[in-house]
Amino acid sequence: MTEREKALSGQWHNPAADPELRRLLDEAQDLSYQYNRLHPAETDVRDALLRRLLGRVGRDCTILPPFMVDYGCNISLGDHVFINKGCVMLDGAPIVFGNHIFVGPNCSFNTPIHPLNVEQRNQGLERNEAIYIEDNVWIGAQVCILPGVRIGAGSVIGAGSVVTRDVPSGVVAVGNPCRVLRKAEDRQ
Repeated sequence: MTEREKALSGQWHNPAADPELRRLLDEAQDLSYQYNRLHPAETDVRDALLRRLLGRVGRDCTILPPFMVDYGCNISLGDHVFINKGCVMLDGAPIVFGNHIFVGPNCSFNTPIHPLNVEQRNQGLERNEAIYIEDNVWIGAQVCILPGVRIGAGSVIGAGSVVTRDVPSGVVAVGNPCRVLRKAEDRQ
């Protein structure tokens, strides 16, 4: 089994030991560099680069630079996704966004898990767990989403939260670690 096959199946692997993973990482870094250096008016070029960089891009998606990824190919955007400036997606496993998603500035989506054992960590081992963001989710500024998290449809994640476990549908969740505060309801 290759290191990439191990990575995609959630097993411990060493990304630096696999030429294919290294190639994918290098290609994504090149495309990210190009994307982040475009003039704001070059929206057609930006859209084309985004479609080359990511695994899937739905209709009416916007990601403001700077935007950084590991591989890009493991990221899937539904329709009507807006991601603000400074987003980092470490996509050793899938990061899947539903439809009608808003992501505030300086958020991170992190699929890697590193060993607690120092010898294994020094060998460069990691494993990855997918992140799923269901439809109609709003993620506030500077939110950190950790491996294996699913955020349920219609939920709101408060600014500065660290999401360490699943968030149910239709709630407002905040804090470090992120906890459900209340149901998400319109309050005019």
